[in-house]
Amino acid sequence: MAKRVSVNTIVKIDAAGVSHRDLNVKLREAVAGGAQKIELRNVCGQRYIGTDLNKPVEIDILGTPGNDLGSFMDGPKITVHGNAQDGCGNTMNNGLIVVHGHAGDIIGMSARGGSIFIKEDIGYRAGIHMKEYQDKKPVIVVGGTAQDFLGEYMAGGVLVLLGLNLPEGEPYKAKFVGTGMHGGVIYLRGDIEPYQLGKEVGVTELDEKDNQILQQLIGDFSGYFGYNAEKILNGKFIKLYPKFLRPYGRLYAY
Repeated sequence: MAKRVSVNTIVKIDAAGVSHRDLNVKLREAVAGGAQKIELRNVCGQRYIGTDLNKPVEIDILGTPGNDLGSFMDGPKITVHGNAQDGCGNTMNNGLIVVHGHAGDIIGMSARGGSIFIKEDIGYRAGIHMKEYQDKKPVIVVGGTAQDFLGEYMAGGVLVLLGLNLPEGEPYKAKFVGTGMHGGVIYLRGDIEPYQLGKEVGVTELDEKDNQILQQLIGDFSGYFGYNAEKILNGKFIKLYPKFLRPYGRLYAY
């Protein structure tokens, strides 16, 4: 039986030299004991931190967590004071992940709820297979740039790429953006060439609803990372949307 802790107590766990299995056991024991805030120190590549947790606990990570941070998560808030690796928010159902650095590939893969905020750049295939479920709509907001296949096979949710580290007028370098996209929306701050987009993707200007969505999300982003939201919102934004609901439907039709 997990030992009960005071709700006002910050549980501190030193992850130095601890295997990912043992670290997650310690984390689950603390959550089961009633901890509302947990600080993990000296994290170095341990995988699956926060996987499948379904309590509204706050987890501060000092160091670099390994793959699948917060996968299948349903409620916690995870803050990473550093970089994150691949699969951050994999199949997340609800909750919040805030990364004060860079993140790797397949961020938010198959997420169906919750929010992920990344201060710097991300890798390949962010938001792949991201979807919406009932009243849940996953969100990924990235302060920097992304690599190829952003929003690949995206079926729902919101992806925001701010490009804050790009020189003025320099377009994004990611290619095959939105390949296979058949739901959701991608907002880009800055420019991208038509050849960089999947053939399923349309481009349009923002309407009032889009502006309201961005005001909320960029306000949150700025609050987490200390930016000026108004300055970011003054930039040029475009909206990427799927032109077809079933872009590959004819491949499976008889």
